[in-house]
Amino acid sequence: MTDQEPERPKAPDVPDARTAAREAGQAARVLFRHLGFLLVTALRGLARGLLSAGRAASRTLGTLGSRLTARAASARTSGAGAPPAAGIAPAAPTPQSGWRSRLRQRPYLAAGLAALALPLVFVACLVLYSFATLPPLGGVVPESGQRALTVEADDGRVFATRGAFQGQKLTAADMPAHLAQAVVAIEDRRFYSHWGVDPRGLARALWRNTVSGGVREGASTITQQYVRLTSLTQEKTLRRKIQEAFLALRVESTMSKEDILLGYLNTAYFGAGAYGIDAASRRYFGKGAKALTLPEAAMLAGLVRAPSQLAPTRNFGGAKERADIVLQTMVETGAITAAEADKARAETITLRTPPETPPGTNYFLDMVSADAKHLSDTPGDVTLRTTLNLDLQSLAEGVVARRLDAEGAKKKASQGAMVVLNKEGAILAMVGGRDYEDSQFNRAIQAKRQAGSLFKLFVYLTAYEKGLSPETVLVDRPIQIGDWEPQNASGRFRGAVPLRTAFAQSINTIAAQLADEIGMASVIETARKLGVTSDLPNVPSLALGSAEVSLLEMTRAYAGVLASAQPLDTYGVHAIRGTGPDPLYLRPDSKPTTPLPGESRAMMLDSLQAVVDSGTGRAARITNLAVGGKTGTTQDYRDAWFVGVTPDLVVGVWVGNDDNTSMNKVGGGDLPAAIFKDFTQRATVQMASRRKRPSTARAEPAPAAKETSAAGALRGVPEVIDTGTLSFRGRTVRLLGVDGERGALARQLARYLRRREVVCEPAANSAVDEAQPAGLRCQIDGDDLASLILTAGGARASEDAPSDLLAAEEQARSERAGLWRRER
Repeated sequence: MTDQEPERPKAPDVPDARTAAREAGQAARVLFRHLGFLLVTALRGLARGLLSAGRAASRTLGTLGSRLTARAASARTSGAGAPPAAGIAPAAPTPQSGWRSRLRQRPYLAAGLAALALPLVFVACLVLYSFATLPPLGGVVPESGQRALTVEADDGRVFATRGAFQGQKLTAADMPAHLAQAVVAIEDRRFYSHWGVDPRGLARALWRNTVSGGVREGASTITQQYVRLTSLTQEKTLRRKIQEAFLALRVESTMSKEDILLGYLNTAYFGAGAYGIDAASRRYFGKGAKALTLPEAAMLAGLVRAPSQLAPTRNFGGAKERADIVLQTMVETGAITAAEADKARAETITLRTPPETPPGTNYFLDMVSADAKHLSDTPGDVTLRTTLNLDLQSLAEGVVARRLDAEGAKKKASQGAMVVLNKEGAILAMVGGRDYEDSQFNRAIQAKRQAGSLFKLFVYLTAYEKGLSPETVLVDRPIQIGDWEPQNASGRFRGAVPLRTAFAQSINTIAAQLADEIGMASVIETARKLGVTSDLPNVPSLALGSAEVSLLEMTRAYAGVLASAQPLDTYGVHAIRGTGPDPLYLRPDSKPTTPLPGESRAMMLDSLQAVVDSGTGRAARITNLAVGGKTGTTQDYRDAWFVGVTPDLVVGVWVGNDDNTSMNKVGGGDLPAAIFKDFTQRATVQMASRRKRPSTARAEPAPAAKETSAAGALRGVPEVIDTGTLSFRGRTVRLLGVDGERGALARQLARYLRRREVVCEPAANSAVDEAQPAGLRCQIDGDDLASLILTAGGARASEDAPSDLLAAEEQARSERAGLWRRER
């Protein structure tokens, strides 16, 4: 077991002072008894080794000395030519005995003992220091983090999770036997025989790591892992490892093996924000740990070694391979038979949660996560039923990205945002920027930019309420209000103009005259009634949108006109459910609002439609669909807006640069209006064919997410070879009906698929070739990937393409999208 898991343990119950003191005393006695045994054994072994080495060295040196003495005597005799005088014998050495004499005679032995003693003294001091600074058992208190959120779309599909899942504490009665066997087999085979620290396992790990030249196997027992999770930090130091061993000995003396295993399973991290086995079971399989099958238990047991890397929502293939290893170890330990392991490997493991949060939805998730804190502060895991329409969200992201990819560089526009509302104020889609991973700043709700002519809605609506009409004629002429002299974008004046035409053509002098005539205070009051909360200074230039507002509040105001509600309450959360049967929050029925006067509202809708029919918003016209809207362009083309209104939707679009630099003459009738048309044209078709959403009035439980089977399908985050060919961990997949393109189009597809899981299954009447599967239909977030690619002009349809893909290619041809733009 490595020390790689995140630090977020649950602290066990802390006993009272007397019980803790009694347990500490017992543990200390057991600890010192074990330590004494180990120390005496080690010293005895060391003494025997040193004594044997000393005796061998003494014998060798004694023999060598005798030989040298004999040779010297022989040399002297031969040199003198005569033996020594009779009666005179050579002096014999004075015999000495005892280990001190031996050390004095053999200084090298003393030096060796000193060299061995220094490390021993250091280790002894470190052990004493580690014991003196030993933390209390269960002393780690988890930080208060974000509660776990499971987020559903408006139709009940789960599409995101956030926070740390804790689940429920597993009890001995709830733990399946095969779960305990799987964890023990893969993490600590000698768990039931060692006393907290396993010397045999430590020696085995040291040997295997030495042979392999790296860290291939851990030596921590389950007991050590448990005390590390509940009592120690995750620092990688020798002191922590020594303390880990001390605490493991204490735990073994005070807790049963079953309690230790339960404590470990209730605190270990299993990836994807799941802490504890029950949370992991619910996170991955949608059920409590008590109901885990053998293959599911094996998969969860295999996650503990590398939870972030092997989480099946991110790496299903890796998690399955690890589960097979766990089953094999269970066979080796005798927990199951080989036949049972083979049967478990053949079973289909079904995930009940989405693999990864779609990147573009994170802007919306940030918003509803904050809303959930205000709506319900109850602790524990909760489920949010939101207003997000996943089909419209995916469409919105794609439209904004494609337009900016195609024209952004040329027109010096680097960012865009979009908000989609229905008539009730529900947020159906939200694009807060071009790429959430590059910037988490939500330009739909956090950015405040000048609205330009978009603000004229409030000027004209106030004028209509005060008795004027679209047929009222004013003169477009040079005017001066105080020191302010408004100018028209065209630089010329048209003379007498009806208000409908003035609004459609966005004539500045007419709007300034109207505001001056009816009073700027009245205009501000109208804006407030329609939900604008930003600061609105009472200055003449406010009539032309000099105030800074957000895209959401401006879209909300236009939706209020469509719904005849002032203000319209926009929202992103339908309901919040906890673990109990009753919902924690239910969105109440809409509060009564003051309706707009019917006549002035009708005149305002007529003026909005004139903008699209014959005014600055002509680029937003859609055949056979009634569309109204208003463009907005600020000074030096720093901001471009378009808010469009259809019978069912209100769509707000902003385009600009974060650093407030000017674009290349991009007005509201340019990129924003084109983005609105691209989105609304396809959204209308989608909504007409979309299945009925489950009722949210009573916060019904969400239906189970679509089951994704591992059998007969490929799933994962693929590499892009070309726009018609993907690679899953070395296995190549050709999308049915698509002739791929390389180059820029392939790079755009790779960027779109980044960190998003794709699921590929055989098309009708075809089979998966294990070596090189071909002709597959793949899906991403529930959408057919081939259809998305062809609709965006990312490839050509092949000869074997079915009719739906041929229709998608035809749509791209008619819109001159993607590669068809190059063939004009």
